[in-house]
Amino acid sequence: MDSSTRAIAANRFSKRRSWFPLHAFTARITLVLVWGWAGCSKIRSPDASVEAVRVYRVLPESLLAPVGYGLPALELALAALLLLGLRIRLTAALSAGLLVAFIAGIAQAGIRGLSIDCGCFGGGGEVGAAETQYVKEILRDLLFLCASTWLVHRPTSPYALDNRLC
Repeated sequence: MDSSTRAIAANRFSKRRSWFPLHAFTARITLVLVWGWAGCSKIRSPDASVEAVRVYRVLPESLLAPVGYGLPALELALAALLLLGLRIRLTAALSAGLLVAFIAGIAQAGIRGLSIDCGCFGGGGEVGAAETQYVKEILRDLLFLCASTWLVHRPTSPYALDNRLC
């Protein structure tokens, strides 16, 4: 390959790489909206949040209140950190871990034959067997997991405090 061909190839590669921050920004805003919506909907009714955790039947009674009350605060903290663009890689890793836990929780509920609403965006609790939407909920969370994973690997994005601090 001669030098002009290499220069053209390098220029194409650099143009493609310039889109990566835009993808990261889109992933950040998507997760801000998801975690913000989830946290706000749960924080309005903390007792319903505890009940949504209870119906999964995986935690002992002593942990239901701390998890039910703490989950909305964690979701809102993730939303705030991603909105500010502060510690994006770490926040995205925490987001991914939480999503994996949610996916596992929904999957085990389906496997065990529980008929519950996931409670992901408020509400939650037992529902009729025909009202469960486990596959849809898992696919949705997998999409959000992809956004989190993208940010773990490519956290640089515009309008982030990380850009000013590092």
